Amino acid sequence: MNKPTRIVLFGASGRMGQEILRLAPERRDVDIVASLVRPGSRVAGEPVWPSRASGLSYETMLEPEQQAEALIDFSNSASFDAALALAVEREMGFVSGTTGLSDAQRAALASASERIPVLWCANFSIGVALLRRVAAEVALVLGEDFDIEIIEAHHRHKRDAPSGTALTLGRAIAEARGQTVDEVGVFARHGSDAARARGEIGFATIRGGDIVGDHTVLFAGDGERLEFTHRASTRAVFARGALLAARWIAGRSAGRYSLDQAVAAPR
Repeated sequence: MNKPTRIVLFGASGRMGQEILRLAPERRDVDIVASLVRPGSRVAGEPVWPSRASGLSYETMLEPEQQAEALIDFSNSASFDAALALAVEREMGFVSGTTGLSDAQRAALASASERIPVLWCANFSIGVALLRRVAAEVALVLGEDFDIEIIEAHHRHKRDAPSGTALTLGRAIAEARGQTVDEVGVFARHGSDAARARGEIGFATIRGGDIVGDHTVLFAGDGERLEFTHRASTRAVFARGALLAARWIAGRSAGRYSLDQAVAAPR
């Protein structure tokens, strides 16, 4: 049996970090060797699994002697730079689901891919990966005769809007039509001059309660409409996808990779 992939978890105290820590002990193919939190975190120094004899604690920095093949980052845009820099410094595969990135951070991700393997994805659900593919194909077939709206809903604490997943869906649809989201995306409708223009891709954002993540792509034509919806009822779907990606990317050559590649690989 192959050795488990050693993983550093960045943003371990967040919602996704906690879900990964819940699932990882059930798997034989991965080993969380470090759980990193921000300096000053209330859990720093506390055991990750109090009921287990693992000895793993939440730490604010990675020990120099600690070896790992991959780093999973589910932090936030303010901490993303530190996570990426650590992966590059230690030459680890970088798997990130942090959204709300700036253009400079996206450029840094591209630059890092020249030195290490990187896989950034706004949503690690296999179902969302399929939704992205289907939406792009449908948009190409229907053309501009159907209006497109992307509606997303998340919990009240989510900071970025629209969600990274909604933007990824929009980019896939726009690219299928030979356009960009910057050209056709509409992110607010308010006032008397808010009539819809032909070819727009509209985005609607909902924030409330503890919604894990809902995404709908609506194609509205004259007399008919199509709706494709993905609803996540548990963060476990994202955690499983991230662990799969980390296992898959470990040891690969420098470059940019996608979740589709990891999902399609034999397991």
